[in-house]
Amino acid sequence: MPSKPAQAGLDGISAPRGGTPPVAWQSQFHGGAGWGLASCNRLGRLELSPNDSSIPPMRILLAEDDHNLGTWLSRALEHAGIQVEWVNDGRLADRALQQHDNYDALVLDLGLPGLDGQAVLQRLRDRDQRLPALILTARDSLDERVRSLNAGADDFLAKPFELAELEARLHALVRRARGNEHPRLACGALVYDNARKQFTLHGEPLALSPREHAVLRVLVQRSGEPFSKQQILDRVFSDDEDVHPEAVEVFVHRLRKRLDGSGVRITTLRGLGYALESG
Repeated sequence: MPSKPAQAGLDGISAPRGGTPPVAWQSQFHGGAGWGLASCNRLGRLELSPNDSSIPPMRILLAEDDHNLGTWLSRALEHAGIQVEWVNDGRLADRALQQHDNYDALVLDLGLPGLDGQAVLQRLRDRDQRLPALILTARDSLDERVRSLNAGADDFLAKPFELAELEARLHALVRRARGNEHPRLACGALVYDNARKQFTLHGEPLALSPREHAVLRVLVQRSGEPFSKQQILDRVFSDDEDVHPEAVEVFVHRLRKRLDGSGVRITTLRGLGYALESG
């Protein structure tokens, strides 16, 4: 059976129920490996076992009230390595955006119950949250597109759409938001090559375990900015329900040993978390 979208603790709003994803939408997904196994973790996110557990996925909030489309899209994006938290009501989306600050992007349908997509977007911008927002809707008029972009949307994709195009647009939005268009991330002598999925330190490959790789990848994405233990936990251990935040300390300790003497260090910022710095 399809998994339910996240409920976010609002009473009286139940997940819409439906059957299998409609053929018209299935036809847009060309991934030959299929969807894999799905489950809901303690935060209510729809999870798929990633193809490469060493790479922390992009994390998005999907606000879509169509149950068939939401189920299919969550699974398809998870299969592509994008972590999805799915809600089916505008009030749930607004609450999730207020309570969590570690999304990389918002995929927002305009025709949401409870609170429409335009209102969700307006509240997001009124709070001065600069989260990249992609509008995904069947409303494809010029006026609607202009209105959404003027209200603070970063991109607009009309239904039906190709999954590959949605993935590409999301990656482009997140790269722009991070100020990094280059396929390589760097902090001093530490370089991460996105194409090869490999870290080098002073030009030499850096040997890391999959979990060490994943934690360091999170930190290098926003060098100099702190990540709390919980933020790292959500991005790296999303498939492990019983992992405690203290586990992050173990991997940070190991990474500090591997980076020792390189000029790159992981700094603890009291009350904020860990930040990757150089110099």
